[in-house]
Amino acid sequence: MTTWMITGCSSGIGRHLAQAVLQAGFNAIVTARDPQSIQDIVAAYPDTAVAAALDVTNRAQIDAAVELAHTRFGGVDVLINNAGHGYRAAVEEADEQEVEALFNSNFFGAVSVIKAVLPGMRARRAGTIVNVSSIAVWLGMPGSGYYSATKFALEGLSDALRKEVEPLGIKVMVVEPGAFRTDFAGRSLQQAKASIRDYASTAGPRRKENDRTDGTQPGDPVRAAAAIVKAVTGEHLPFRLLLGTDAVQTVKAELEARLQEIEDLKQLSRSTDFPDERTPPSEQ
Repeated sequence: MTTWMITGCSSGIGRHLAQAVLQAGFNAIVTARDPQSIQDIVAAYPDTAVAAALDVTNRAQIDAAVELAHTRFGGVDVLINNAGHGYRAAVEEADEQEVEALFNSNFFGAVSVIKAVLPGMRARRAGTIVNVSSIAVWLGMPGSGYYSATKFALEGLSDALRKEVEPLGIKVMVVEPGAFRTDFAGRSLQQAKASIRDYASTAGPRRKENDRTDGTQPGDPVRAAAAIVKAVTGEHLPFRLLLGTDAVQTVKAELEARLQEIEDLKQLSRSTDFPDERTPPSEQ
């Protein structure tokens, strides 16, 4: 039976995903920094679910969770890197230690978990790695530059990783959710303590005390979990999976704008080649 390991299951999409995986009949290593927050999930599936304390910035806990998966179920077949948190600040406002913690959670933590499960997947010549990203990779919103940077980094690594491990029978997917009705923009959202008046009209409206979007997001995390399970268990795994109508609309608009900009600037872009290596005029 397929075994899933899911990080960040205490709330939001991670919690609903753990429940969806178990309801579908799979084994699951259900993880959270506080394992008490997920006891109700594993208690409902005593034969197929195990809870593990996991802070993705703690390498000892990562190794222990992966070893638990091997001991109980024979290894990790599907890894879902979902743990992480949001952070709001204008670029100039951000505290360096807070930004370091953000990267440790959203990027380096995910990398550590990937590296911990890969030896087993390589040995079996099979496995799936799913990294939860964001539509923030397609556009950087004021006040979310550092959060976007963590997700840009995660997707860049994921793209290289899939090309490295595909010949070994291992697949990689990134999930790009839009706005979902979870604690992401509420309790779990962090922000810079300091604010600079000059950014009041740009980053300012998205500070927690000014943001009114929490609880009104269009995305349903239960349906998001179902979509991820469907994609992972389907015949062909996509590399990027958008979640939410807002995600589809946002990314389509951004891609159209980028294509138009490429077209508008193609002559200037091509002018930088050595003369004898430029594309012939007939092909421009």
